[in-house]
Amino acid sequence: MFNHFKNHIDKNLSFLKESKLLIAISGGLDSVVLTHLCYKLGLKISLSHCNFNLRGTESDEDEDFVLELAEDLELEVFIENFDTQAFAQDHKLSTQMAARTLRYHWFEELAQQLHFDYILTAHHADDNLETFLINLSRGTGLDGLLGIPEKNGKLVRPLLGFSREELEKYALANNLSWREDKSNASTKYLRNKLRHDVIPTLKEINPQLLQNFQKTLNHLQDSKIVLNDSIEEIYKKVVSKISEDEIHFSIEKLKSLSQLRPYLYEILKEYYFTEWQDITDLLDAQTGKQVFSKTHRLLKNRGELILSRITIEKHPESIIVSDQENIIHTDIGNLILETVETLGTSNKSCIYVDKDLLNYPLTVRKWEKGDYFYPFGMESKKKLSKFFKDEKLSMIDKENIWLLCSKQEVVWILNYRADNRFKITNNTQHILKILLQNEI
Repeated sequence: MFNHFKNHIDKNLSFLKESKLLIAISGGLDSVVLTHLCYKLGLKISLSHCNFNLRGTESDEDEDFVLELAEDLELEVFIENFDTQAFAQDHKLSTQMAARTLRYHWFEELAQQLHFDYILTAHHADDNLETFLINLSRGTGLDGLLGIPEKNGKLVRPLLGFSREELEKYALANNLSWREDKSNASTKYLRNKLRHDVIPTLKEINPQLLQNFQKTLNHLQDSKIVLNDSIEEIYKKVVSKISEDEIHFSIEKLKSLSQLRPYLYEILKEYYFTEWQDITDLLDAQTGKQVFSKTHRLLKNRGELILSRITIEKHPESIIVSDQENIIHTDIGNLILETVETLGTSNKSCIYVDKDLLNYPLTVRKWEKGDYFYPFGMESKKKLSKFFKDEKLSMIDKENIWLLCSKQEVVWILNYRADNRFKITNNTQHILKILLQNEI
């Protein structure tokens, strides 16, 4: 097996040979074999062990075993103890999910703080088959049938091509010892039930089960590549605008797709949406309707769907500006106030007003329903809501509108239009230049 493992590293994971590696080790067969293989291959490895304190003295004995193994191999080892039950209760998680969350969070912290290039876990072919069957039993799409990825960011699983039987044969042939987790014998959890009851029967029916399963994964991964290429072309077709904060999709072009729902799923799944019927209905909904995921929202705005991230930043209700201030920091840039001698060119980000018409302190605030102003060049007032509609601003655009006000009167809709009441006239004695300078 060692030669097979070496060839696999050389051919498929050669980047590990020059990397600083952290091995996640429980003390069980899989992680002990991975440790010995990497050690024998001369890779730069350290060990990390989680004591979840779930099995009384057995958990402590696992920790002692790992410490002894690290000492025998003269390897650096990191140990962390967790109150897993308390964490699970506090975060309303199952014990298994709590342990998984704690484990990977700690591994990532170690990797970041101590500059490990990759984290190695000992998942093998049988684990991969179990994951496939779990996802299949719960209902899943193509992604759920692709199994465990061999490389996912900093996580690498070099043993995915090896069966548990191969690992055990290697361990016995090399006189390796390991710890047995008695809880793995219980069929309380779905994974264990598959491991002990279902998969042995499948292997009895077909001794080539794991090899055929790997062929199936290869075919599915090839299909995924073809699908991704198709989705990329469709994406280019239906996206009408991309900015730093938003992606705009043309509803007309989305509706022209032969299979709308699966394409919507592939385009939007990475944004954690789950209510696909609601998203489909959004295409024919009135402007302003929205669908939310845990991280993003999809807004219907006329002929488009606008995708944006949900922000949880709390904006101040208002910013007070005294007559002594000349730089004011806002969420959309810096307001720079400067008294000048001559009138320059006005635009959306720079206006000139009659300073003597202003009542200090000024206020910078978000717009509110009922606000109105006198658009520059006009003598009549206009509600901001009507102005926004005429400008064809989306709900997202309107949420990011800031006003500069003198008492209750709007002086400027920042980045849009000044108010006519504060314009420069022949009677103006002091000109105030107000510039919105976007932060880079």
